[in-house]
Formats: sequence, structure tokens, C-alpha cells
Amino acid sequence: MVGPAVLLESLEHQAGALRTLQLVWGGREAATASRLPLSPSQPSMAQTSSTGPARYSPGGEMDVARLGKESGDLTPLSPSESRPHMLSQPRLVRNETLREVALRSKLSRVVDATSRLIEVEQTLLLPLIQKHPFPLHPKDSIEFRNICSHMALQREGQQFEKDLHEAHQCLKTIIEKLIWSLAVFPSEPYIPVRSALRQILQNLLAM
Repeated sequence: MVGPAVLLESLEHQAGALRTLQLVWGGREAATASRLPLSPSQPSMAQTSSTGPARYSPGGEMDVARLGKESGDLTPLSPSESRPHMLSQPRLVRNETLREVALRSKLSRVVDATSRLIEVEQTLLLPLIQKHPFPLHPKDSIEFRNICSHMALQREGQQFEKDLHEAHQCLKTIIEKLIWSLAVFPSEPYIPVRSALRQILQNLLAM
């Protein structure tokens, strides 16, 4: 199948998959935050709402400037000093297991790669395919959307991991097939598209 209509169909399914992935990401971030234990003196969300919650990026990094304002004196203690009120409180951060960190990283890479793929297809590939049609595989994008929809029903566990792995592999296949389809066009206008797709694939496969 060739032509802009096929690419637009693929884009529609990929956009649907991306919306689902973003909901999955947000839901897991909220669930992780709700499991963090609070100490007796830790202020509630309502008490800190005047300054707003600390912000997290998709990679899970906290806004350090905000943390400093909310935490007060962050000057490190010398080994001989102690703060009794700190020693008597439970830890405020629950350490993630290696498995959880790996899942978090994989999901983040799938979300990011999907977003970037859609951007490249819309801004670079669509204008080219209108002039030089080439084979596309919309069924892969349909399968990708279906996998993401099924994954959204699994909060965690082995089935979630299985769905995430399948989504990762399906997205990899979509990008690879696009690169292969473009390989038959050695002309200069296609170089930026191939380069962008290879970069997306490299980031998706990064460990």
C-alpha cells in the first residue's frame, strides 16, 4: 500500500497509541507517588499547595530548586552531628527495585519514541510521500495501538511487562520498515528523514 492516505491512517493509529501510553505513564507515576511513605511531620499536599507540588520530568527528575525551598536547610551534617527528629522518622523515599527501574525506563523510551516518530512522519515524511509514494505497512500501527490499549488494562505484573515488551518490539518494527522503505530512495531529500528515524530507533533500543 502506498500514498499519503496510508501514512495518514498509520498516523491516526500511532496518535491513538500515544494517548494511551501517556495515560499509562501518568497512572503509573501517580501510583508510585501514592506508595511513598510520609513521616508524621511531613506536610500534606494541601499544606504545600500554596507553592505547588514538586515537578517531575518524564525521566522522574525532581525540580531541585523547588525541593530546596520546601526542605529548608540542606546543609550537610558532619559525621559527629545528628538530628534526632530525622533519626526517629521513617524513610521518605521508597527505593525502586531494579525491575521497576527497568520497566520505567522502557516505558519512557516507548512514549518518547512514539512521539518523535509521529513528529517526523508529519513534518518530514508526509511532504515526501506526496511526491514519491513508497510501500507502507499500516497494519503494524494498528497492532501497536491494540497492544497499547491492552497494556492500559494491566496495572502491573507479568502481563503488563509482556504487553510493554510487545509494544516496544512492534514500534521497533514500524521504524525499521520505514527505514527499509526509504532505503530505495538515495536522493538528498530523504537523508534527513532516514537520519531522524535511525536516531529514534537508537534511542528506543538504548539500555
